[in-house]
Amino acid sequence: MARTAVPYSNLVANSELADPAGTAVTSGAGNGAQIPDVSPNRRQALPELTILRIVNASGATGTATLLAGTNPPAVAAGQGNLVTSNILTATTRWMGPFESNRFTQSDGSLIVETTQNMTVTAFRVPRNT
Repeated sequence: MARTAVPYSNLVANSELADPAGTAVTSGAGNGAQIPDVSPNRRQALPELTILRIVNASGATGTATLLAGTNPPAVAAGQGNLVTSNILTATTRWMGPFESNRFTQSDGSLIVETTQNMTVTAFRVPRNT
């Protein structure tokens, strides 16, 4: 299998957002979710504006891991992965926001791997400009 692209759902400042369904991802190393870099001009630090919702409906307790990035650009990648363990069946966990210097991959994306099939939603927090 391969990683599943998870698009951003934009939170809306001073407004509301219908609850998005999220994207189903497959478990295991090399699978999971890849949140793409949608800011190639680097004007926004997207990991700092990203919150993940992870829903486990698989029938077994699982773990979600945000992989450490690659250096460069993630000069703090040596701090390691961020692991959210004991995600019980039929529960939701929230992760983020994240430090770009630790979690950004060489292509600007973020990668989440899970030990059970789960649903991942990436929310982008609006930035006041």
